[in-house]
Amino acid sequence: MKRISKPFIIFLLCLSTWFYTTAGAQVKQTENVNQIWLGYLNQTRFSSKWGMWADVHLRTKENFVNNFSTGIIRAGITYYINDVTKFTLGYAYVNHFPAAAHKKISQPEHRPWQQLQWHTKYGKKRMMQWFRLEERYRRKILNDSTLAGGRSFNWKLRYNFWYEIPLSQKGIVPKAWSFIVNDELHINFGKQIVNNYFDQNRFFIGPKYQLSEKNNIQFGYSNIFIQTAAGNKYRNINAARIFFFQNIDATKKIK
Repeated sequence: MKRISKPFIIFLLCLSTWFYTTAGAQVKQTENVNQIWLGYLNQTRFSSKWGMWADVHLRTKENFVNNFSTGIIRAGITYYINDVTKFTLGYAYVNHFPAAAHKKISQPEHRPWQQLQWHTKYGKKRMMQWFRLEERYRRKILNDSTLAGGRSFNWKLRYNFWYEIPLSQKGIVPKAWSFIVNDELHINFGKQIVNNYFDQNRFFIGPKYQLSEKNNIQFGYSNIFIQTAAGNKYRNINAARIFFFQNIDATKKIK
């Protein structure tokens, strides 16, 4: 796959910034919360063409350690178009823990998803990008303690930009540190979306430590700016994010 040009990357970052600032300029009610985001992410390659994706997430609700807000289990089958480009088809189960609109029950959500992901190297620096399409089926709420029949539905398109700068002259190798800049833009669309085509923007910055050839840990600060379905209400989340990554290539053992 051809490398994405820098002007195109700049355009996408500008688009992300435009959505972010436009939403911010229209703020009527903004809720500021502090959370912890924990995640385990695994990509395993079984052969020259096939692999798998798996990740698990748990997020606190507010004030860093006050209850839980969201839990996610996601899995998928990956087809390798080539060594740097891959397509994944998967399913995710999302549990929205009790919140203002459903104080005594959790709200389940089913998310089939499709993703095109590609990697680029610039010397010792690395860049990863993906486009992900999700179909969101969220159970409707009757009252504080009861789920209603049926589900709401909408599409979500996500663009993720991830850039890694090694802090060691040896590059990205075991026992070495890197610096990560990551931004992800979420866009809603569908018949049931009225006020919040802009869903959210997630920005992350922080260090990465390469534990081994397969494992690394990333931790740092993340800002998540969300426009709710009401349109005039926003959430500004300041999160401490800790993610553990496993990237396993079984084809190396076969070779």
